Amino acid sequence: MLQGDLYNQESLVKAIKQVDVVISTVGMQLAADQVKIIAAIKEAGNVKRFLPSEFGYDADRAHGCVDPIKSLFDTKAHIRRTIEAEGIPYTYVLCNCFAGYLLPTFGQPGATSPPTDKVLIFGDGNVKAIFNEENDIGTYTIRAVDDPRTLNKTLYLMPPKNFYSFNELVTLWEKKTGKTLEKTYVPEEQLLKDIQESPFPISFLLSIHHSLFVKGHQTNFEIEPSFGVEATELYPDVRYTTLEEFLDRFVGKLEPAC
Repeated sequence: MLQGDLYNQESLVKAIKQVDVVISTVGMQLAADQVKIIAAIKEAGNVKRFLPSEFGYDADRAHGCVDPIKSLFDTKAHIRRTIEAEGIPYTYVLCNCFAGYLLPTFGQPGATSPPTDKVLIFGDGNVKAIFNEENDIGTYTIRAVDDPRTLNKTLYLMPPKNFYSFNELVTLWEKKTGKTLEKTYVPEEQLLKDIQESPFPISFLLSIHHSLFVKGHQTNFEIEPSFGVEATELYPDVRYTTLEEFLDRFVGKLEPAC
């Protein structure tokens, strides 16, 4: 095992000199400190590919989002520009929604399980987002690290069966559980007010909802060959987990034990 300290440049350079690919998985609180990794890669001089801790969705195309998530996107965009300015070979992996983050609670503030009687729907419920299972994200990431087609490109994970609006998500859940949920729609004006008045991390979750389900930042643009490629098109042999399959994991937990 190689060890390097993000805050000890000498140890970081020493570790990086022994590899040719660097995948950063630092959390959002440390996203800005990836400049230290960039500096170490530059000093080491041997890295063939750097994958910063991007994941999520496209900071360069999330126009009109609000804090707290706006600050995170600004940081990610800054890290991108720094990588590019230093001439470091890169791949930005954008996995869109982590299924394991949003789907176990349907993104309901303060919830610890999927909805069984009531559900908040953000915006009009018709804007689509993209949900990916975490193991699949890892699989696509590893496939991309030495693929010349992903060099200096953004890899978007956009499985066709995982595009869902909030309305479609709730309808699917109702079908699977046999329950009809009481739906409360949260319009943009109210959502923005709730973001401002809520403590962190609820404000962060709500700012994600505003970006996803009001602004449509995962699905309101086309991938151009000049900047990006799509994972399921590059790797059609990878069998990804569909959103419907993912939700099946939670249905049994709602059923009474025999």
